[in-house]
Amino acid sequence: MTHHAHGVRLIRPSDAASWASCRRRAWLDMHQTAEFEADAFARLLSDAGLRHERRILKQLQNEYDVHHADSFEHTTILMQQGVPVIYQARLMNPDVGLVGFPDFLIRHESGRYQPADAKLTQSENKKGLQIQLGLYRRLLETDLPVLVFLGDNRTAVIGDEIDAQVDAFLTDMQQLRRQSDQPAVRYSHSKCRACPYFEHCRPQFISQEDISLLHGVHGRSAEHLAASGIRTISQLAAHDPGTLPDVPHLAGIKRKQRAVLQAQAHIQNEVFQLSGIDLPKGNWIHFDIEDNPLTATRERHVYLWGLLVPPYTPDDFDYVWTDHEHEDYAGWLAFLQKIEHYRNAFSPIILAHYSNHEKAVIKQYAQRYNMTEQATVQWLLGKTHGDNRGPMFDLQKAVQDNLVLPLQGYGLKDICKHPALVNFQWEDETSGSQWSIVQFNRFLAEADPAEKQRLKSALLRYNRDDVTATHRLEQWLRSRFMS
Repeated sequence: MTHHAHGVRLIRPSDAASWASCRRRAWLDMHQTAEFEADAFARLLSDAGLRHERRILKQLQNEYDVHHADSFEHTTILMQQGVPVIYQARLMNPDVGLVGFPDFLIRHESGRYQPADAKLTQSENKKGLQIQLGLYRRLLETDLPVLVFLGDNRTAVIGDEIDAQVDAFLTDMQQLRRQSDQPAVRYSHSKCRACPYFEHCRPQFISQEDISLLHGVHGRSAEHLAASGIRTISQLAAHDPGTLPDVPHLAGIKRKQRAVLQAQAHIQNEVFQLSGIDLPKGNWIHFDIEDNPLTATRERHVYLWGLLVPPYTPDDFDYVWTDHEHEDYAGWLAFLQKIEHYRNAFSPIILAHYSNHEKAVIKQYAQRYNMTEQATVQWLLGKTHGDNRGPMFDLQKAVQDNLVLPLQGYGLKDICKHPALVNFQWEDETSGSQWSIVQFNRFLAEADPAEKQRLKSALLRYNRDDVTATHRLEQWLRSRFMS
């Protein structure tokens, strides 16, 4: 429900997340609210957040007399009565134009109330979150810090250090509320695709040939280039890289040359090769993992370690699967054993993956289970070679270091699905990293054996397509760009 005072929409602490992401999104929320349905991943996160909130509620109920507020007036009455904890408090300050709903108000030993919120995140340092929590302090008019019950079971304390951010948010939101025209903003490939106003804004970016549409050109870079007279992709494509000004995130001749080539690739729909690609010699095994971050411990559970081995037919897809996080250690050991098996069967092997995620996860698992000195781990991470070489090879780095592609993003699907590039299509068009998290959590909750098997089979097909895509990408690179 949206609250108004004297006909003016009140600012909500929940607006802080939109504002921190994009000023236009915050303006649109106030003036042209989009009707959209939360996707399955958003609903999954919401449900997980509510479960976390209920866990915190139960913990507080074990220690205190907790009262559930059912209105603004009831919240005020409970505070006047001095009850120990108020759940789902409702606060409003019409003079400031602010309304908010902290999860808890906890009575401090001073007799005043301290706001507290349950957040599924493991980090209290996110800008939007800090502003939201700081606004609860403003609503209470307290100098007591706000408590944050985080998803990793820590309780963070946030106080006066965020006052300046809160002031900036309130000042700008009041300006946006008065502003009749939507603010000018720049495109962000990661943020914009997740925004409910994506279809509203994207045609404008395209028609304006906004430079921030280009991969690797940040919004701040685009602002500074525009100030120097380079406002469109066409203008950048026609520019001599040597005469481009030094701007944030775009200093140095190599970055400038790449930005110009990226503009030319966008306009001409062509690929530019910066240098010859050197792919390591050996028997390639393509590797991809699927993990679930929504565990009870908030430690990611890799439930699927997927591998595609020679001769790379669908029947050569191999994997380690674990049904539940309780089997996490067993799955990790089984993965290491499988690697040793392939190391003996296909030596020398190259374990190819796309992005640094797989290597980072192996490091995390080695630390989680105190196995950093284990022989297979040492070999995987290149610790048995003096120059830190190892069998793992990141194809994303090979692409980004050597090619300029006519794409806004350099993700595996961006490259492989493009009909003029690799042209490999996933069997399930809707599949993706968020999709896989949703499907696995449905698998965990499912009681029917047949449906459970169907969900598992879908996840296996998705992972098989991922490793097949990295193989097809390797083939594409070898056929066109090898040095």
